[in-house]
Order: sequence, then structure tokens, then C-alpha cells
Amino acid sequence: MARICAITGKRPTTGSIIHRKGQSKKSGGIGTHVTKSTKRLFRPNVQRVRVKLPSGQIKRMWVSVKAIKAGLVTKA
Repeated sequence: MARICAITGKRPTTGSIIHRKGQSKKSGGIGTHVTKSTKRLFRPNVQRVRVKLPSGQIKRMWVSVKAIKAGLVTKA
């Protein structure tokens, strides 16, 4: 399944998990250091919804929850 919103075009974006080790300077240490960095995906909250199109046709499509809450989609 491609997690892409049919209305807004939201799609998974890449990022990273940063692991830090050590005691912070604020709490008396010498500061935190990055020990490892791994890639990850930020996936959008996409739901399969029955949508009523302007032509009156009902179609199922993948839509982000943000678009549903904003009222960009008329549910059938």
C-alpha cells in the first residue's frame, strides 16, 4: 500500500533516530554526545474512506486524517 493521501499528497518522509549518551551540562555532566544515528520513516495517518466526488460518484480512496478533519472530503 502506498501511504499517499489522494487529496493533500502527504507521503512518508525520512528522518533519523538520534541516540545520545552522557549526562547533560545542566545537571552537572560534561554534555551529551551522539553515539548512533539510524534512518526511519515518518508515516502519515492515512485512512481508506468512501468519498463522494463532485460528479456524484462514490469512490474509495486513501485520505489523510488532517484532510478529513479540515472538511476537504465529503464522506459517502
